[in-house]
Amino acid sequence: MTKINIQFTLFSAFYSPLISTMSGGFLKAEGLDADWSISPPGVSAIKALEDGSAHVIQSALSQGFGPVSKGETPAALHFAQVNEMDGFFITAREPDPAFTWDKLEGADAVLLGGGQPLAMFKYACHKAGIDYTKINAINPGGPAEIDQAFRDGQGRYVQQQGPFPQQLEADAASAMSWPRSAR
Repeated sequence: MTKINIQFTLFSAFYSPLISTMSGGFLKAEGLDADWSISPPGVSAIKALEDGSAHVIQSALSQGFGPVSKGETPAALHFAQVNEMDGFFITAREPDPAFTWDKLEGADAVLLGGGQPLAMFKYACHKAGIDYTKINAINPGGPAEIDQAFRDGQGRYVQQQGPFPQQLEADAASAMSWPRSAR
């Protein structure tokens, strides 16, 4: 079998097509033996593609935002419709069956500090008529640091992509059961 290296910038169920390709045996059926890894924090998998340590990568469309804003051509191009519908969750610390987006204004919210998830969150705020600058954004780092900050008591709300909000629910630490959770 031919060995190939696959690297993810972020390993998430959101990128299930590549995960399914690996776990479903499709690569093996084509004579490919895949090893996979996750890029180090703060480093895009695009670097592994550039230096030849990865043959296939998963990265977010937002990887091209920086170069494009500087008038440069991104190192990698992304498929056009991949991010037509971004998926993120907002979890509240306390149950709120009457949640409306305007409750975010003036509230502490643990958020990703940049890239695609933040861009889509700002867009969602815009579509809901919310002034993003009125949200007290807490940006502790990447997805794992955001999860830990919320679990440690920071923020009234947290914005996350899978699998983190699902894990909060599974750990009985989500908004629906937060008061009963053990910390």
